[in-house]
Amino acid sequence: MLRLTTDHDALFKELLTTYFSEFIALFFPRLSRHLERKSIVFLDKEIIDTGERREADLVAKARFRGKQAFFLVHIENQSRADGQFPRRMFRYFSRLHEKHGLPVYPIVIFSYEQPKRREPENYRVAFPDLKVLDFNFRVVQLNQMNWRHFLRRHNPVASALMARMAIAPEDRPKVKAECLRLLATLRLNIRKARLISRFVDSYLNLNAQENREFYQELDRINKNRPKKEKVMAYVTSWEREGIRKGRREGRREGIKDVVTRQLTLKFGPMDERIEKRISRLSLQRLKRLSDALLNLSSVAQLESWLSAKPAALGRSKS
Repeated sequence: MLRLTTDHDALFKELLTTYFSEFIALFFPRLSRHLERKSIVFLDKEIIDTGERREADLVAKARFRGKQAFFLVHIENQSRADGQFPRRMFRYFSRLHEKHGLPVYPIVIFSYEQPKRREPENYRVAFPDLKVLDFNFRVVQLNQMNWRHFLRRHNPVASALMARMAIAPEDRPKVKAECLRLLATLRLNIRKARLISRFVDSYLNLNAQENREFYQELDRINKNRPKKEKVMAYVTSWEREGIRKGRREGRREGIKDVVTRQLTLKFGPMDERIEKRISRLSLQRLKRLSDALLNLSSVAQLESWLSAKPAALGRSKS
């Protein structure tokens, strides 16, 4: 999977296994029509011996709709440009086909940002008088795709992968807001919604200025209040997760750092005067602020909260 870190590897693989049918429907609708969804089984830790033992990214076994015949879908995620990849893709195909004796539908996801050149979709072996091999595989090259084309696709995979498509630097806040808007239109359980949220947040990790633009974009999207409540629920879930992480540490400095980071993401760089006031808060007051900040919508409200006496906040004095 993605080679950046183990966390990214696990996140990308979780996305594909959780939304396998949706991924196929989004990018390969003709294949989707022939695939019996209830028959899908993932072959865990499928080892492909190509000179060095390697675990395949994702291999699924499925039945043709209306038939008893099975086939494999093999998906490889390629996070770096590699001129030898088409040859390796053929070797993976041949090993899987030989081992299982089933047809294999090969798919590669090119998920890196650079280079922008179009990647090959086949591997050929030919002589002047003979074409020995013409092996083709399906390609999803994200840096060749325009995220705007997926704005109206009612599909959770579209909501996630928009974050890895071709995005101009100035569009990053807008894309994150649109990913969230699309996610809010889907009826997903909490676990699945959090997976998409984590995926988007991992690949669109915004700086303070971008976060200000992100919230401005949300305000523009959220003119319809019922939709606003749904979209903001996902934003709030990200903020709560960060706060919970600090509270789990159980230390004043840990909670202070998380609260300061969340406030910076929400309002931009803090005034030095406000930072000093926060740094002087007791552990108990920091915990209260971690609860209250989700409902603060301006720096003025934050200052008001900091100026209020503990009793006025409905708490006993800390």
